[in-house]
Amino acid sequence: MTTQTLENWKKVKLGDVAKIESGGTPSSAKSEYWDGGNICWATLPDLENKYFFDTQRKITPLGLKNSSAKLLPINSVIFSSRATIGEISIAKVKTSTNQGSKNFICDPTKIDYEFLYYLLKSKVEEINNLASGATYKEINKTVLSSVEIEIPDISTQKQIADVLSVYDDLIEKNSRRIQILEQMAQEIYKEWFVNFRFPGHEKVKMIDSGTDFGKIPEGWEIAKLPEVFDFLEGPGIRNWQYTPTGCPFINIRLIKNNDINISSASFISKEEADGKYNHFHLQERDMVVSTSGTLGRSAIVRKEHLPLLLNTSVIRFRPNNGRSYAFMYQFLNADYFQNKILSMASGSAQPNFGPIHLKQIDMLVPSERVLDSFGDLVNLIYDGIAVYLSENQRLRQTRDLLSPKLVTGEVEVR
Repeated sequence: MTTQTLENWKKVKLGDVAKIESGGTPSSAKSEYWDGGNICWATLPDLENKYFFDTQRKITPLGLKNSSAKLLPINSVIFSSRATIGEISIAKVKTSTNQGSKNFICDPTKIDYEFLYYLLKSKVEEINNLASGATYKEINKTVLSSVEIEIPDISTQKQIADVLSVYDDLIEKNSRRIQILEQMAQEIYKEWFVNFRFPGHEKVKMIDSGTDFGKIPEGWEIAKLPEVFDFLEGPGIRNWQYTPTGCPFINIRLIKNNDINISSASFISKEEADGKYNHFHLQERDMVVSTSGTLGRSAIVRKEHLPLLLNTSVIRFRPNNGRSYAFMYQFLNADYFQNKILSMASGSAQPNFGPIHLKQIDMLVPSERVLDSFGDLVNLIYDGIAVYLSENQRLRQTRDLLSPKLVTGEVEVR
């Protein structure tokens, strides 16, 4: 790869190379628009990865017909355009979307959909600056269509996309390994703490807890969540406090794929971070959980994330005994906890939960012996997960440094 000129590149508008469609939401009051639906309906949580092959929610043909949602072809590029602007994913299935995205159907004679994916990622900040809105920022179709880009011929576009895809392919392989390890940890947790088949369980008497938990192993107890885990909700850091450098702070958009995308963090001054916000500093092995929007999204803080400050809409967890990290990680990701926060969350437009809800949650606490045995076993799995997450972070950093240079022609592919 060498530095090149843009002699063979041409200036066009996004609307010249792709048809841009908006999405829509069928009426939630009409069950026939949703129940038994088999048409993918993409929303923000579905856009976490480069590709998506399915969606969390689906609509029926009636729902599609009676809303502004449109059925998009495979390889459409989906761009979140409301509130959270700039989450991008390629649909590997025919899909519709809600109104929170603008959707690119590429003209294959003019632009390669993979190249457009990387090009849009390099343009997120520019597009964000074009957004408007009082309640939340949004980019409309007319403005997006008029955004100017410079592109090479299709062959060069595909070459550029191929180079960048190498990094994404490696990231995807590591992500699959992480998923396997996470499934292993989940199965062990379920076997020990849901099915009660922990080592030596045959010799432990089951007793009536007198609660909804029913019969539990002798020596285990029912406790309120704050008795087991320490938690802290982040402060409300305002835009006017942001600085170009300093101490990074976490927010919901950084928590993705069970990791923290520290490269996208905003900053406040080190003086403020170490002064009025000093007790909001995160530590290695803390777990952070999102408390609004997509509830329960979580990640484990690693050494390379630090220093890092807590912020609003995220809660930090630590085990009170200073040891049971593996148990904490699994409990907070388990169905029991996730269902609890979903059922307790308040707010219709933007569901959220907080300390007041956490204090109401009962949990089953194993004996210290079982907790320590679980930690000895599962911490090894989390060590492996951390290795792959760190490698993926390095791959993303390299890709993100190279991508803007390739898609703008600053560096030539040979």
